[in-house]
Amino acid sequence: MATATQPTNPGLGAKTAEATLKIFRGDSNGGAPVEYRVPVAPGMVVLDALHYVQAHQAPDLAVRWNCKAGKCGSCSAEVNGKPRLTCKTRMDALPLNEPITIAPMKSFPVIKDLVTDVSFNYRVNKKIPPFTPAPGTDWKMYQRDIDRVQEFRKCIECFLCQNVCHVLRDHKKQDQFAGPRFFVRIAGLEMHPLDSASRTKLLKEELGLGYCNITKCCTEVCPEDIHITDNAIIPLKERVVDEYYDPVLALVRKIKKAVS
Repeated sequence: MATATQPTNPGLGAKTAEATLKIFRGDSNGGAPVEYRVPVAPGMVVLDALHYVQAHQAPDLAVRWNCKAGKCGSCSAEVNGKPRLTCKTRMDALPLNEPITIAPMKSFPVIKDLVTDVSFNYRVNKKIPPFTPAPGTDWKMYQRDIDRVQEFRKCIECFLCQNVCHVLRDHKKQDQFAGPRFFVRIAGLEMHPLDSASRTKLLKEELGLGYCNITKCCTEVCPEDIHITDNAIIPLKERVVDEYYDPVLALVRKIKKAVS
């Protein structure tokens, strides 16, 4: 294991607390963790520590970030094995008496260091029919209907839910499974009272909704506290069951087909 030494910085003071970061360094051909010593200041987050490493020890360290305010979703990584936003993970919430591991998201191919290729998500997004209001729609809505879909609009596309989902992370079903983020998007469309499109066939046949076994791991890592499993995935599963497996509805469709 390689180790990088910390340069002197008199302004930090002799008694400044320090942390050891074990940051993955590498690319699609492989890599290994490298240790860096970083001073810890009050209120510091993991992204601050990564910026310190970039500024003082490894200017070639690749880190994706943008807003540093928990709203762009760019700085996702795995901190001590848990998918997190590095800009919202405080250093003082981590055990500083042992190395802090920082690795790229496991579900996506590594480009360089902590930067991964998340283009899979955008390919899935293109498959989803957009909001489709009926012709002559009256645009009045009840507040309760607005509140129901508003939760899904909070998604910042950090893809932490995609990363922690075992169907993508462990079973590599990217060609058959859309993932929690896009079930959230579809739920926001399907539950919109003015939308007229049906996406249940897409969910069943192309996006692999049936692979989800509702472990709620996606809900646990969501930085926006979206109830992904209870409010999005389970209702979508119910819609698919109603349309394809409900015996009463199947009989009604059969009668309608015979009459027509």
